[in-house]
Amino acid sequence: MIRIVNRKIQRLKISKKYMKLMYWFHKTFGEKYLGDLGFDFKGKPSRIEIVQKIIDIKKYKNYLEIGTFNNELFNSIKCENKIGVDPERGGTHRETSDNFFLKNTKNFDCVFIDGLHHYKQVKKDIQNSLKFLNPNGIILLHDCLPSNYFLQAIPRCQWEWNGDVWKALVEFRSNNSCDTYTCYADQGIGIILKRKNKNPLEIEIKDFSKIKFNTFFKNHKTLMNIIDYENLLKII
Repeated sequence: MIRIVNRKIQRLKISKKYMKLMYWFHKTFGEKYLGDLGFDFKGKPSRIEIVQKIIDIKKYKNYLEIGTFNNELFNSIKCENKIGVDPERGGTHRETSDNFFLKNTKNFDCVFIDGLHHYKQVKKDIQNSLKFLNPNGIILLHDCLPSNYFLQAIPRCQWEWNGDVWKALVEFRSNNSCDTYTCYADQGIGIILKRKNKNPLEIEIKDFSKIKFNTFFKNHKTLMNIIDYENLLKII
């Protein structure tokens, strides 16, 4: 019964009428529109290519994907052991990531996070993934580079949407024990390596959920530690 209710709520949140209402809410009460950063990912490697390349280079055996949805990525990845977690569809485990991690006993080499695109949930998914990440492992996050305010606004207000994943990555950029980057490809691929941070972000903020998009708009290169695909392959 709870699952049925949750499905109806999720469907409501992506309905045209609801998102139109949220768009006008953000336009009226949200941050002043700053324009568009113009991120252009055409010709850049896809997340499928990036994930598979890393797995092949590092000879990883254990892959976890959070938020499999229609299995576009999950079915494309070749790895000895694969687990996909999604409460609605795809993957191998039909449950929330929170429930999965509560019961999980396995460690992973590569974790791809593409579930609920809300800062607090993304942060939890990163923290839980770090607990089960092998020492030489990597965490990847999708949708880290929104071009404009509406693409990252919470609640969601349009079909094309990144969410505020970027806030979670900024927080881990300030963590000395996590080496964190953003690859300029496929809506922005966040990278977290379980090692000393080579370029820690110095920022005075206690609650990262309250960072304004205005700050991201003006300082995204520094905040996100943006690198290209070639440099990604070098740092791993």
